Amino acid sequence: MSFFGKMFGGKKVEAPTTGEAIQKLRETENMLIKKQEFLESKITQEIDIAKKNGTKNKRAAIQALKRKKRYEKQLQQIDGTLSTIEMQREALESANTNTAVLTSMKNAADALKSAHKELDVDKVHDMMDDIAEQQDVAREISDAISNPVAFGQDIDDEELERELEELEQEELDKELLGVGEPSTSLPDVPTDEVKEKARPTPAKRTVEKPVEDDADMKELLAWAE
Repeated sequence: MSFFGKMFGGKKVEAPTTGEAIQKLRETENMLIKKQEFLESKITQEIDIAKKNGTKNKRAAIQALKRKKRYEKQLQQIDGTLSTIEMQREALESANTNTAVLTSMKNAADALKSAHKELDVDKVHDMMDDIAEQQDVAREISDAISNPVAFGQDIDDEELERELEELEQEELDKELLGVGEPSTSLPDVPTDEVKEKARPTPAKRTVEKPVEDDADMKELLAWAE
Protein backbone atom coordinates (compact mmCIF):
# COMPACT_ATOMS: atom_id res chain seq x y z
CA MET A 1 0.00 0.00 0.00
CA SER A 2 1.28 3.45 -0.84
CA PHE A 3 2.11 6.14 1.65
CA PHE A 4 -0.97 8.18 0.79
CA GLY A 5 -3.05 5.03 1.02
CA LYS A 6 -1.79 4.40 4.53
CA MET A 7 -2.42 8.02 5.48
CA PHE A 8 -6.03 7.94 4.33
CA GLY A 9 -6.74 4.46 5.65
CA GLY A 10 -6.55 2.72 2.31
CA LYS A 11 -9.67 4.46 1.03
CA LYS A 12 -9.79 5.70 -2.52
CA VAL A 13 -9.47 9.44 -2.51
CA GLU A 14 -11.33 11.30 -5.23
CA ALA A 15 -8.99 13.64 -7.11
CA PRO A 16 -9.88 17.30 -6.74
CA THR A 17 -10.67 19.39 -9.75
CA THR A 18 -8.06 21.73 -11.16
CA GLY A 19 -9.94 24.70 -9.75
CA GLU A 20 -9.97 23.20 -6.26
CA ALA A 21 -6.28 22.29 -6.48
CA ILE A 22 -5.37 25.80 -7.60
CA GLN A 23 -7.35 27.27 -4.71
CA LYS A 24 -5.55 25.01 -2.19
CA LEU A 25 -2.15 25.95 -3.59
CA ARG A 26 -2.98 29.64 -3.31
CA GLU A 27 -4.01 29.19 0.31
CA THR A 28 -0.75 27.35 1.01
CA GLU A 29 1.22 30.12 -0.68
CA ASN A 30 -0.45 32.74 1.50
CA MET A 31 0.33 30.72 4.63
CA LEU A 32 4.00 30.31 3.66
CA ILE A 33 4.33 34.00 2.83
CA LYS A 34 3.05 34.86 6.30
CA LYS A 35 5.55 32.35 7.73
CA GLN A 36 8.30 34.12 5.77
CA GLU A 37 7.31 37.48 7.21
CA PHE A 38 7.35 36.00 10.73
CA LEU A 39 10.83 34.46 10.25
CA GLU A 40 12.22 37.68 8.79
CA SER A 41 10.99 39.58 11.83
CA LYS A 42 12.56 36.95 14.16
CA ILE A 43 15.88 37.20 12.31
CA THR A 44 15.82 40.97 12.78
CA GLN A 45 15.18 40.53 16.49
CA GLU A 46 18.03 38.03 16.93
CA ILE A 47 20.42 40.37 15.13
CA ASP A 48 19.46 43.16 17.50
CA ILE A 49 20.03 40.86 20.54
CA ALA A 50 23.45 39.83 19.22
CA LYS A 51 24.43 43.45 18.74
CA LYS A 52 23.35 44.43 22.26
CA ASN A 53 25.11 41.50 23.95
CA GLY A 54 28.18 41.40 21.76
CA THR A 55 30.40 43.11 24.30
CA LYS A 56 28.39 42.55 27.46
CA ASN A 57 27.24 38.92 27.24
CA LYS A 58 29.04 36.98 24.56
CA ARG A 59 27.16 33.75 25.25
CA ALA A 60 23.75 35.41 24.77
CA ALA A 61 24.99 37.01 21.56
CA ILE A 62 26.16 33.64 20.21
CA GLN A 63 22.84 31.99 21.09
CA ALA A 64 21.00 34.74 19.28
CA LEU A 65 23.14 34.22 16.18
CA LYS A 66 22.45 30.47 16.34
CA ARG A 67 18.71 31.07 16.41
CA LYS A 68 19.14 33.52 13.53
CA LYS A 69 20.86 30.79 11.52
CA ARG A 70 17.98 28.37 12.17
CA TYR A 71 15.45 30.98 11.11
CA GLU A 72 17.42 31.70 7.96
CA LYS A 73 17.51 27.99 7.13
CA GLN A 74 13.74 27.73 7.59
CA LEU A 75 13.36 30.80 5.42
CA GLN A 76 15.38 29.16 2.66
CA GLN A 77 13.23 26.05 2.89
CA ILE A 78 10.08 28.12 2.62
CA ASP A 79 11.52 29.94 -0.39
CA GLY A 80 12.11 26.59 -2.13
CA THR A 81 8.64 25.36 -1.18
CA LEU A 82 7.05 28.52 -2.53
CA SER A 83 8.91 28.12 -5.80
CA THR A 84 7.65 24.54 -6.13
CA ILE A 85 4.10 25.52 -5.24
CA GLU A 86 4.22 28.42 -7.71
CA MET A 87 5.30 26.10 -10.53
CA GLN A 88 2.55 23.63 -9.63
CA ARG A 89 -0.04 26.40 -9.53
CA GLU A 90 1.06 27.77 -12.91
CA ALA A 91 0.96 24.27 -14.39
CA LEU A 92 -2.53 23.70 -12.99
CA GLU A 93 -3.74 27.07 -14.23
CA SER A 94 -2.39 26.27 -17.69
CA ALA A 95 -4.03 22.85 -17.58
CA ASN A 96 -7.26 24.43 -16.38
CA THR A 97 -7.14 26.90 -19.27
CA ASN A 98 -6.44 24.10 -21.74
CA THR A 99 -9.27 22.08 -20.28
CA ALA A 100 -11.68 24.99 -20.63
CA VAL A 101 -10.56 25.58 -24.21
CA LEU A 102 -10.87 21.92 -25.13
CA THR A 103 -14.27 21.72 -23.46
CA SER A 104 -15.49 24.72 -25.44
CA MET A 105 -14.11 23.25 -28.65
CA LYS A 106 -15.74 19.90 -27.94
CA ASN A 107 -19.08 21.59 -27.22
CA ALA A 108 -18.79 23.52 -30.46
CA ALA A 109 -17.94 20.33 -32.38
CA ASP A 110 -20.90 18.52 -30.84
CA ALA A 111 -23.22 21.40 -31.68
CA LEU A 112 -21.91 21.51 -35.24
CA LYS A 113 -22.35 17.77 -35.59
CA SER A 114 -25.90 18.01 -34.27
CA ALA A 115 -26.67 20.83 -36.70
CA HIS A 116 -25.28 18.84 -39.62
CA LYS A 117 -27.43 15.87 -38.72
CA GLU A 118 -30.50 18.00 -39.32
CA LEU A 119 -29.25 19.07 -42.74
CA ASP A 120 -29.15 16.88 -45.83
CA VAL A 121 -26.44 17.85 -48.31
CA ASP A 122 -28.62 16.95 -51.30
CA LYS A 123 -31.50 18.98 -49.92
CA VAL A 124 -29.17 21.92 -49.37
CA HIS A 125 -28.00 21.74 -53.01
CA ASP A 126 -31.60 21.54 -54.20
CA MET A 127 -32.54 24.51 -52.07
CA MET A 128 -29.62 26.56 -53.42
CA ASP A 129 -30.65 25.65 -56.99
CA ASP A 130 -34.21 26.79 -56.25
CA ILE A 131 -32.90 30.06 -54.81
CA ALA A 132 -30.73 30.65 -57.89
CA GLU A 133 -33.67 29.87 -60.18
CA GLN A 134 -35.97 32.26 -58.34
CA GLN A 135 -33.31 34.96 -58.47
CA ASP A 136 -33.09 34.52 -62.25
CA VAL A 137 -36.88 34.79 -62.53
CA ALA A 138 -36.89 37.92 -60.36
CA ARG A 139 -34.12 39.42 -62.52
CA GLU A 140 -36.06 38.73 -65.72
CA ILE A 141 -39.18 40.30 -64.24
CA SER A 142 -37.22 43.38 -63.17
CA ASP A 143 -35.67 43.71 -66.63
CA ALA A 144 -39.09 43.38 -68.28
CA ILE A 145 -40.59 46.02 -66.01
CA SER A 146 -37.70 48.44 -66.41
CA ASN A 147 -37.65 48.24 -70.24
CA PRO A 148 -39.78 50.86 -72.07
CA VAL A 149 -43.03 49.81 -73.73
CA ALA A 150 -42.56 48.21 -77.15
CA PHE A 151 -44.53 51.04 -78.83
CA GLY A 152 -42.26 52.83 -81.27
CA GLN A 153 -39.36 50.47 -80.76
CA ASP A 154 -39.11 49.76 -84.54
CA ILE A 155 -37.92 53.33 -85.25
CA ASP A 156 -34.32 53.51 -86.32
CA ASP A 157 -32.30 55.92 -84.20
CA GLU A 158 -29.86 56.55 -87.06
CA GLU A 159 -32.72 57.61 -89.33
CA LEU A 160 -33.93 60.06 -86.70
CA GLU A 161 -30.43 61.51 -86.36
CA ARG A 162 -30.18 62.02 -90.15
CA GLU A 163 -33.57 63.75 -90.18
CA LEU A 164 -32.48 66.01 -87.36
CA GLU A 165 -29.29 66.91 -89.24
CA GLU A 166 -31.34 67.81 -92.34
CA LEU A 167 -33.61 70.08 -90.29
CA GLU A 168 -30.62 71.78 -88.72
CA GLN A 169 -29.01 72.29 -92.14
CA GLU A 170 -32.23 73.73 -93.54
CA GLU A 171 -32.48 76.16 -90.65
CA LEU A 172 -28.85 77.16 -91.16
CA ASP A 173 -29.44 77.81 -94.88
CA LYS A 174 -32.38 80.06 -94.05
CA GLU A 175 -30.29 82.07 -91.63
CA LEU A 176 -27.54 82.49 -94.23
CA LEU A 177 -29.99 83.63 -96.95
CA GLY A 178 -31.78 85.96 -94.57
CA VAL A 179 -35.10 84.35 -95.28
CA GLY A 180 -37.29 83.95 -92.29
CA GLU A 181 -40.15 81.64 -91.92
CA PRO A 182 -43.26 82.80 -93.81
CA SER A 183 -45.86 84.48 -91.68
CA THR A 184 -49.08 82.56 -91.42
CA SER A 185 -51.13 85.55 -90.11
CA LEU A 186 -52.85 88.05 -92.42
CA PRO A 187 -52.63 91.81 -91.82
CA ASP A 188 -55.55 93.48 -90.11
CA VAL A 189 -58.12 95.16 -92.42
CA PRO A 190 -58.39 98.90 -91.66
CA THR A 191 -61.85 100.01 -90.58
CA ASP A 192 -61.47 103.64 -91.68
CA GLU A 193 -62.64 104.66 -95.17
CA VAL A 194 -59.88 104.89 -97.65
CA LYS A 195 -59.73 108.45 -98.88
CA GLU A 196 -58.93 108.86 -102.48
CA LYS A 197 -55.92 110.89 -102.93
CA ALA A 198 -56.25 113.95 -105.18
CA ARG A 199 -54.58 113.44 -108.41
CA PRO A 200 -52.10 116.17 -109.26
CA THR A 201 -53.22 118.54 -112.06
CA PRO A 202 -51.00 118.47 -115.04
CA ALA A 203 -48.82 121.51 -115.47
CA LYS A 204 -49.77 123.91 -118.26
CA ARG A 205 -47.41 124.13 -121.09
CA THR A 206 -46.30 127.61 -122.04
CA VAL A 207 -46.13 128.29 -125.78
CA GLU A 208 -43.37 130.50 -126.70
CA LYS A 209 -44.50 133.47 -128.75
CA PRO A 210 -42.55 134.42 -131.84
CA VAL A 211 -40.39 137.29 -131.39
CA GLU A 212 -42.12 140.06 -133.29
CA ASP A 213 -39.97 142.84 -132.20
CA ASP A 214 -36.98 141.54 -134.02
CA ALA A 215 -35.65 144.25 -136.34
CA ASP A 216 -34.44 141.89 -139.02
CA MET A 217 -37.80 140.17 -139.16
CA LYS A 218 -39.52 143.47 -139.64
CA GLU A 219 -37.19 144.39 -142.39
CA LEU A 220 -37.79 141.10 -144.18
CA LEU A 221 -41.50 141.53 -143.97
CA ALA A 222 -41.25 144.96 -145.38
CA TRP A 223 -39.15 143.87 -148.37
CA ALA A 224 -41.61 141.09 -149.10
CA GLU A 225 -44.40 143.58 -149.59
